[in-house]
Amino acid sequence: MNDPGWAPRSCTLPTRERPLRVAEWDALFAERLTSLSRPRPLGLRLGLAGGAGVEDRVRDLAEREGGCCSFFTFTTTVTGDGLVRLDVSVDLAHEAVLDALAARAADPGEQR
Repeated sequence: MNDPGWAPRSCTLPTRERPLRVAEWDALFAERLTSLSRPRPLGLRLGLAGGAGVEDRVRDLAEREGGCCSFFTFTTTVTGDGLVRLDVSVDLAHEAVLDALAARAADPGEQR
């Protein structure tokens, strides 16, 4: 995900806007990520610390990402303890993109 060419051709986000979107994901991960798991090969589960505006922020970012990268499926859930859970899935052809997202989430500071 460091390389501007990591995005597949099916991504419709203009190339010049991609670093800004990556920075949004980085900030979310750096500020809120509490857990990360791969419950299945084509699925990623992110636990994010809740708080004022966090759910809306996650939903907005996921909606915009899904708008330009239609191969992603995002499901946002707020748990009983206030954690915001983001489930991300892709099809087999985009598993490498999910791997890149998981790596970035695991250590967003190292990716900058």
